[in-house]
Amino acid sequence: MTATRIGLVGYGSGGRIFHAPLLAAADGVEFAGVVTRSAERRAELAKGHRDVPAFDSLADLAAAGAQAVTISTPAATHAALAREAIALGLAVVVDKPFALDAEAAREVTTLAADAGVLLSVYQNRRWDSDLLTLRRLIGEGALGEVRRFESRFERWAPDREPPAAGGGTLLDFGAHLVDQAHLLFGPATRVYAELRGDGDLDDDVFVALHHASGVESHLWGSWRQAAPGPRLRVSGTTGAYIVDGIDGQEAALKAGRSPADLGDRWGAEPEHVWGRLYRGATGAPVRSERGRWDTYYPAFAAAVRGEAPVPVDPWDSVRNMDVLDAARISATTGETVGL
Repeated sequence: MTATRIGLVGYGSGGRIFHAPLLAAADGVEFAGVVTRSAERRAELAKGHRDVPAFDSLADLAAAGAQAVTISTPAATHAALAREAIALGLAVVVDKPFALDAEAAREVTTLAADAGVLLSVYQNRRWDSDLLTLRRLIGEGALGEVRRFESRFERWAPDREPPAAGGGTLLDFGAHLVDQAHLLFGPATRVYAELRGDGDLDDDVFVALHHASGVESHLWGSWRQAAPGPRLRVSGTTGAYIVDGIDGQEAALKAGRSPADLGDRWGAEPEHVWGRLYRGATGAPVRSERGRWDTYYPAFAAAVRGEAPVPVDPWDSVRNMDVLDAARISATTGETVGL
């Protein structure tokens, strides 16, 4: 198999922590280079990936033989850089949030389709341990008919602003929360939301979705939650699944670990953090599936080689952006917004 040459634009915390280690470890991938003009970032790249070259521009990366590129830069730059990559004929992965609004996301997706260029969005939390376990339980019928999906990314960081690079909490956390709800239960037909923030960016959000399937999704994202709730609580007609803590892959990457050194231990959750299946007041632990963020780039590389579809259809992320746009309207008007 000839490796697919994938480069990276941006080497801030997103590119350095969440993409570079997975690109470097991916089967069927050659980490082709990083686009950054920052001397500091270039020094970090040389320290972490000494054989990976740095480039001044996307055009230089393409000229050096890259076939694809991941864009991991501030959210406000995603759409413009994706358009530039598409014009160069590079297959593209755009980090979430795909864009600042649905109009830009739809325009980029249409542009890629018209140009015959592969495009995907990095919705890596589709491969969280807890979500993979939940999908297994639903498939086994362990919960009966799911009625309500509760999902949270809540943190207690009162002295921090939500990162501007992510576009605020609705876009940053919401891009994952809505994507997971859509993946599990299909399209939403109406949206209600509440947003709060002391600065220019929202730091505490609640979004309620009514799905065409009949499921209700209640989604929370916050940097100001002093008592974070369970990561997941999923209620069905015969049982409920509750997971308290967050998937461990993010912490592993921040600690400098990667699939290259952990091998089959990558994404494995220790038994004491497994979720529990409840039928009444008591619950029994449920074996967690391995988290598999490490499968995204091999799958994308296979798509570039024409061997498989992209791991995340960009139109899925356009649909997510439609919901996030509707959430912002709902929070402003206080009304439920139909889709």
